[in-house]
Amino acid sequence: MKEEKEFRISYLAAHATTIVSVTLVLLLAGIIAMISIAARRETKKMRESVELSVIMKDAVADAPAMALLDSLKGLPYVKDASLITRAQAMEQWKRETGEDLEAVFGVNPLSPEIEFSLPEAYSNPDSIRKIVASLSRVTNVEEVATPDSAMVEAMNHNIEGMSIILGAIALVMLVISYVLINNTVRLTIYSRRFTIHTMQLVGATGGFIARPVVVNNMLAGIIAGLLAAGALAIALAAAPHYSGVDYGEFISWGDYAAIGGGLVAGGALICALAATFATRLYLRKDYSELFR
Repeated sequence: MKEEKEFRISYLAAHATTIVSVTLVLLLAGIIAMISIAARRETKKMRESVELSVIMKDAVADAPAMALLDSLKGLPYVKDASLITRAQAMEQWKRETGEDLEAVFGVNPLSPEIEFSLPEAYSNPDSIRKIVASLSRVTNVEEVATPDSAMVEAMNHNIEGMSIILGAIALVMLVISYVLINNTVRLTIYSRRFTIHTMQLVGATGGFIARPVVVNNMLAGIIAGLLAAGALAIALAAAPHYSGVDYGEFISWGDYAAIGGGLVAGGALICALAATFATRLYLRKDYSELFR
């Protein structure tokens, strides 16, 4: 029991710098990943907020409009659809203008309308033009009202630009993370270079020398990944209490689980690779080169 406790203390003492450094790097990488997922979710909501309105011809009853609504719900370019009946259209007109057209004309002159939103893949000007052309040929359809094409193009352009920027930041962070972790692990192994050379002198093979070094550093990466994932979980759970914002709308716990698992796996993999390359480097060095 005492030996096990001493082993834990000596291991943490030897790898404390590595664990802390890798934790901070992974934590930053996790924050970038969470921001990217949240941004991706919000851009999807923005694209799926584009709505089209199918306006029926004059004197068309609600029944044909309901039949068209049922057929639209099965089409791939319809995400959500709803019917505004003639009576509902009249009520909406009264609320917005204060005029009672039915009292003026003796009948309800308004037509039923169908409003539907588009899936993300169809929220672009080319797809909208094709949808409008297709629906305009349907019987009893007067016109299809669409959002301004310039607005849709501007929205897609801004979203694509933001996606490129976030992707570039994520790529840079990945490179920086690897470089920092690699340098940290190499410094740890650098301090053991004479031990590695001594083991070579007594006949230890390269694999025998490298195995515990790689395993210990992989374990350090796993611990760092768990610490980073735990810090993100605490921040995600505590944020609503301090900021009043429910971040679950932007990133779910399922997304967090994927990020946390990636941090643990990434920390283990990068630390193992860095330890492998660094150990091989010092295994090839002569004794005189160890002083450089």
